[in-house]
Amino acid sequence: MKTNDPIKRFVEKDSGTELSPMDPPEAYDPQNIEQIPYDKLNPFLQQLVDEHAAFKNVLNGFEEGLINWRKNNWIFDKEIDEKFKNFFAFIDEKVPVHNHKEEKELFPLLQKKLVEIGEHNSKDSSLTGINIIEDEHIKVAQAAAIVFNFLGLGSRLPDQRSKEITFQAAYEQGIAIIETMKLHIFREENILFSQAMKLFGEEEFTSLFNS
Repeated sequence: MKTNDPIKRFVEKDSGTELSPMDPPEAYDPQNIEQIPYDKLNPFLQQLVDEHAAFKNVLNGFEEGLINWRKNNWIFDKEIDEKFKNFFAFIDEKVPVHNHKEEKELFPLLQKKLVEIGEHNSKDSSLTGINIIEDEHIKVAQAAAIVFNFLGLGSRLPDQRSKEITFQAAYEQGIAIIETMKLHIFREENILFSQAMKLFGEEEFTSLFNS
């Protein structure tokens, strides 16, 4: 990645000015990275992309549920309940398994390769774009827990104004999760997975399947 890549810019911070990785449209325009089409990806990476597709469907449903919930003046109905339940079940059951594949199998190998070719923080060679991606895994899990707790708290509050404030906070946090995860998935598929295809040989991919 070059210095104008959004992940690399965020990791570097050499100028003292922190640049947000959420700054559109550049965040969705990874320059100098040759994007690899799905049918050219290694099967291990294809599996991760397929899991991303399932998560994006759940995210879209959650987003629709949140928007309808707000329009419905924070009143739940069967459809909204179902979309929320699908999201939290996926976060609880599917996402940890997916993240484990990335964090324990793919990312250590890719981190090593990125350090070897100099794609790391200029002040600390142990920091690469992988660190940002892993940090987002943690932050999204924490944010999902906050939304879940706000929903439970708001439902029990007797004061209507307090209930609305709590639900508004849950809504905003939920929308932030959706935006973060959509960009997160985009980066993994269009930057990290492409880098893996460029930097890994048969030995590395074989080790992924055997790990």
